[in-house]
Amino acid sequence: MELEEIYRQDLSLLIALQILVEECSVTKAAKRLHLSQSATSRILSRLREMLGDPLFSRVGQQLVPTQYALDCYQQLQGPTGELLQLLTPKAFIAEHCRQKFTIAATDFAIQGLLPFILPKIYQLAPNISIEIIPVQHQNLQTQLSLQGADMAICRAIGQTEQLQHTPLGRVGVSCLVSSKHPLADQEVALQDYLHYPHATIAISDGVKAIVDSAIEQFPPRIELLRTPNLDSALALLELHPLIITLPEGLAEMAATRHRLRVKPLPFKIAALNYNLFWHGRYEIDSGQRWLRQLVVNLIRPLLGMETAD
Repeated sequence: MELEEIYRQDLSLLIALQILVEECSVTKAAKRLHLSQSATSRILSRLREMLGDPLFSRVGQQLVPTQYALDCYQQLQGPTGELLQLLTPKAFIAEHCRQKFTIAATDFAIQGLLPFILPKIYQLAPNISIEIIPVQHQNLQTQLSLQGADMAICRAIGQTEQLQHTPLGRVGVSCLVSSKHPLADQEVALQDYLHYPHATIAISDGVKAIVDSAIEQFPPRIELLRTPNLDSALALLELHPLIITLPEGLAEMAATRHRLRVKPLPFKIAALNYNLFWHGRYEIDSGQRWLRQLVVNLIRPLLGMETAD
């Protein structure tokens, strides 16, 4: 028999056959099937026609299955057990999960967020595998739908209308200077900011444009280095009185580790709204849902946002 022919059969009748064999009674089987006795008798008639066998003989008030009915019952145990397992919702157990997840992230998220949340993720799910890749802002929809990324930690720059998302918080921008910098113990004024050489860290073209537009009416600042790698800029601090412009969280982390000074920008720019994005095809996957919620709950406090209940 071909699959198409099986599709045209009423396979629910086979479940009724199992129950009839177990109960050896139309009345008791009807009760389990939540049907009337007459409806269950009709099912038995259809089973006899479909399988070409009497299936049961009546002895007093009891139905006695034929050998063929017993053989069918035995053969059905495996498939129906597997169906029950397939159709029964399973509780997600993080420590048993062996899925691979691909997270697209900005330079800031890679350096300033993920190092703080990955230990907790692996503590709860030690057998998972995570690949972290650079986010493609302008092709985010394609990256999440066709290129294999499961989720993205970034702000909305390109088209994101067809993606699911949830807010993670707002990312500000700060300055970082060494403890030996002439401005280490004083406020950074706008003229100071324009005067000293700069390094710009982990900031996309869009954010750099926001900073530049805020000071476009003034002489251009001297940008010695632009890199996604903070260590590259730190290596130059002994050679140049750099002002490093970078996201707030990354600035605070670097200041703590390297005894540097965090300074606010001497002008206002809008904070950047960070989100977690994912494609709808992963909406109901239990592993994906677990990791998304964990990422949200771990990142929101880092970005000054309350976690969801």
